[in-house]
Amino acid sequence: MRGFQCLVLAVVGIGLTAAAPNAKAQISVNIGVAPNCPYGYFDYAPYSCSPYGYYGPDWFSGGLFIGAGPWFHGSHGFYGHVDNRYDPRRGYNGPVPERGEKSFNHFHANEARDGQGHVGNAGHDGGGEHSAGAQGHGGGGHR
Repeated sequence: MRGFQCLVLAVVGIGLTAAAPNAKAQISVNIGVAPNCPYGYFDYAPYSCSPYGYYGPDWFSGGLFIGAGPWFHGSHGFYGHVDNRYDPRRGYNGPVPERGEKSFNHFHANEARDGQGHVGNAGHDGGGEHSAGAQGHGGGGHR
């Protein structure tokens, strides 16, 4: 009798599973608008504003940040210089500069990254670069 009950339960379970309606998986990803940060934002969630000096001028075109993470809109194969001493994942816990603060011109690159956070080779030395937005010339340019 016990074996018969198990068999009936198994048949009923299979019948209910087979009779269940098919549901198509729907995935919707909405990344929203890019963060509005004066000096760019980090290339990892939660995409917090980065402090001035984290990104080098490679990351700016006409003084505008080219984006990072899901909002990256640089060229394919792009690697730009960053100063990862300003990265909280590397221990930075200093202030994030406010809008309107006086800019400075002493960027010190120590790493190159693509727009998705991968470390690589930018194809040029970042030591002679000037920070985007520095006084006296347009952002993103090299002297």
